[in-house]
Amino acid sequence: MQTFEDWNQKVKTTFNATSNEVVLTVMEAGKSLGLTKDQMKQYVDKHNLTKVPIMRSVHRYLLLKSEIDEIVGKS
Repeated sequence: MQTFEDWNQKVKTTFNATSNEVVLTVMEAGKSLGLTKDQMKQYVDKHNLTKVPIMRSVHRYLLLKSEIDEIVGKS
């Protein structure tokens, strides 16, 4: 039986395998900051974080791990 892998995780895995930038999903970034997915989306917009667009969807994006690590380091 095939195990389920979230579509965002598939995109993240592919992106990380082909890029020198490491990315996180919105949910992963939110967990590291203690925020829910919705709160993290608001945080991204408020602080103008870099959104790595996903080709198929206007509303989905990945976040740069380096930016999240910098924010976590400051707190």
